[in-house]
Amino acid sequence: MCNFARGFLITLVALIMKSILNKIFENHSLIYKVLLYFLSVFVIVYLFPKGGQFKYQFQKGKEWHYDDFVAPFDFAIQKTENEIKEEKEVINKNKELYFSKDVSKTKQVLIDFENKFSETFEKVDLLEEEKSDLSIKAKGYLKKTLNVGYVAHSNSFVLKDVSEIVSLKKGSEVIQVPYSSFLTDATKLKSISEYFETQPNSSNKDKTIQLINSILVYNVHYDKEFTDKALEQQLNAILPNKGFIPKNSMIIAQGEIVEGEKYAQLQSIAKEYKSKIWSKSNYYWLITAYSFLVALALIMLMLFIKKYRPSIYENTSKISFVFLNVVLTVLFTTLLLKFDSHYLYVLPFVILPIVIKAFFDARLGLFTYVLTILLLGFIVPNSFEFIFIQIIAGIVTILRVSELSKRASLFISVAQITGVYLLTYFAFSITKEGNISTIDWQNIVMFLINGMITASVVIPLIFLYEKMFGLVSDESLREYSDSNNKLLRELNEKAPGTFQHSIQVANLAEAAAKEINANALLVRAGALYHDIGKMLNPMYFTENQATSVNPHNELPPEDSAKIIIDHVIKGIELARKNKLPDRLIDFIRTHHGTSLVYYFYKQEEELNPDQVDKEKFRYPGPIPFSKETAILMMCDAAEAASKSLKEPTALLIDQLIDKVILGQMENGQFQNADITFREIEKIKKVIKKKLNNIYHVRIEYPE
Repeated sequence: MCNFARGFLITLVALIMKSILNKIFENHSLIYKVLLYFLSVFVIVYLFPKGGQFKYQFQKGKEWHYDDFVAPFDFAIQKTENEIKEEKEVINKNKELYFSKDVSKTKQVLIDFENKFSETFEKVDLLEEEKSDLSIKAKGYLKKTLNVGYVAHSNSFVLKDVSEIVSLKKGSEVIQVPYSSFLTDATKLKSISEYFETQPNSSNKDKTIQLINSILVYNVHYDKEFTDKALEQQLNAILPNKGFIPKNSMIIAQGEIVEGEKYAQLQSIAKEYKSKIWSKSNYYWLITAYSFLVALALIMLMLFIKKYRPSIYENTSKISFVFLNVVLTVLFTTLLLKFDSHYLYVLPFVILPIVIKAFFDARLGLFTYVLTILLLGFIVPNSFEFIFIQIIAGIVTILRVSELSKRASLFISVAQITGVYLLTYFAFSITKEGNISTIDWQNIVMFLINGMITASVVIPLIFLYEKMFGLVSDESLREYSDSNNKLLRELNEKAPGTFQHSIQVANLAEAAAKEINANALLVRAGALYHDIGKMLNPMYFTENQATSVNPHNELPPEDSAKIIIDHVIKGIELARKNKLPDRLIDFIRTHHGTSLVYYFYKQEEELNPDQVDKEKFRYPGPIPFSKETAILMMCDAAEAASKSLKEPTALLIDQLIDKVILGQMENGQFQNADITFREIEKIKKVIKKKLNNIYHVRIEYPE
């Protein structure tokens, strides 16, 4: 009994686990989206700064629209960056210059003088008393001069004037002296001559003056290291505050203009809120509030994609791409704000809508961009200015940026965006500051750098995303649609009939896609490559047979069917070899779905009515799984079938198209394509109209 219960329990647990795993596998896409959503919310909230936010918005020169505001706590009035900059400029301008004096030089100079003096006057006919007087007078001059200082010239300092007071270091002692008291190279000879002016002129006097001039050495030098150190101490000693506001003090009354000291006080308390140390309780409340706001913004994005872009919602790679770009934008912004918020406008935010538009469409690009900018409004300084400027720039980006593959078009569009940035910032600054002189020209330079970064980064970034996510941008589709593409040129050379057929199908498919708002650029590119497998055996396909010789006449139906079916498989191999993106390869795989090679199947049925293996005459599939691949299947079959009409008329064409597409529908070729009967009817009308235009009867010209 115990073993039975144990076995029953194990079986029950196994069934429950199997049921859970089945549910997980059935809903793996939904589970992935939920995880992606919560991970994005977590990362963004983690990146956000955890300080408080001042709840009032104010602008310099504008009216205070809120109630009277009193200080909720004690805080210091902080100096503005300009005030601190001005203080630093004053300190730099009036910095104290330090000179070092080497007192040991005096003794050495006197010893050298005595030796040189003895040598000079050893053989001179001069009384000892006169010689002694000259020596004593010369030593007196040397002692006096070196005691004051003989300064070495240096380009490391600039004097306002020669009478400037400088600091002289003698050991540990520092004294203030006028620079003009030092002996310099410019004043040396004149100083010596004036000192010996009372001495009668003689050759001995001149010799003594020359000796002193040659023997003097510098004993005072400019001390750059000590000067810089003292300057740094002065700069570091600048106080960041210029006043103090006690709690409950009136800061500004309702209706007053925000300017002067009131503006400085409001800015100071706003900064205080951001840097204030919050209690654990306040911290958790802040995290909860951030989480709610971010979650709300991202759920709006998710719901928008689900409702209006279901093809993106169902594709995990595409929806991951959208959310990754939002998170990366927040990441780079927060990193820059931590480094220096003054460089905020260097970040090329408009790359976000450009990239989203390149892979999807303008509407999703703008919606994603606006939500991201609104999220960043919580953390950037001057949030109203930032949001206004960025949203205007984003709208212009969506409207102007197109044809990214053309460099001239891209540079012109980026120049226009940069111009809008500059004009918007300029106008915004004038309304805020009241005059042009207070505009921060550094931001103008940053907008220009922003434009250069955008122009140089956007194309490589799109290329990188194509490789990472397997996406294909509209610009890449345009490049693939160029008939000068290597693979298409090869198709034209080896299978010209197939190439012309592909162009006709591409024109039909593009027109049909536009009619039902499908991706016309994608279906056109797919149509151009759908039959590339035929170039390996071109003569086995009727459109390439220039003569009446048909090689299939020499083959059994089964072998002929295999050659026809193989053009799909070989086309896929050729596409992969030439590195075509998967989105284009899908058109090669699905353009015949799982239909039969009907002509050769019927031949085999006539020859061996009881031994026909239907699967040998069936294309491997898969069947179309999107509107675009379904459009190609219809257009391909319709264009090929129309060639069988010997005398095409409007009625015959209409009947043929109805028959071909009805057959595809009855065979279940469109059941995975998310296409409606109404859309199929629209596609049929477009195909009929286009084929009627192609086969219309021309006027017979007279001979």
